[in-house]
Amino acid sequence: MEDASELATMHGRDWPEATAPRLVKTLVLKATARHVRNPNGYTQSRAGDETLAWSDAHGRDAGAVYFTREEIRLLEELAGRKRGISSVVVSAWDTKPQRDDGAGFVPVDYGGDGFPFFGDAVSPW
Repeated sequence: MEDASELATMHGRDWPEATAPRLVKTLVLKATARHVRNPNGYTQSRAGDETLAWSDAHGRDAGAVYFTREEIRLLEELAGRKRGISSVVVSAWDTKPQRDDGAGFVPVDYGGDGFPFFGDAVSPW
């Protein structure tokens, strides 16, 4: 169960054990139960005419504690780590941070908001 908890931390975040969401605890228990049912990582068992296959255990997951893709997605969402496109502020290396008073903006000729200019030197324009 410790391995599953560490894996949940990797895919989500480090939840305190006492206050972890119930769904995180459920996912950790499911991953642990999968490992306990098949600790050797068998993907197929055959006895005479009968064959038993574990379709969810393959490759690197066989014989190890693992989360399915859906469980990983749930852990990421619970941690607030949604995938997709987002907007972030980008600035050049070693420039002054943006100020709220409008300083550091160059006026534009189309009447919109000023263009950010945060160089250390004073512009000759």
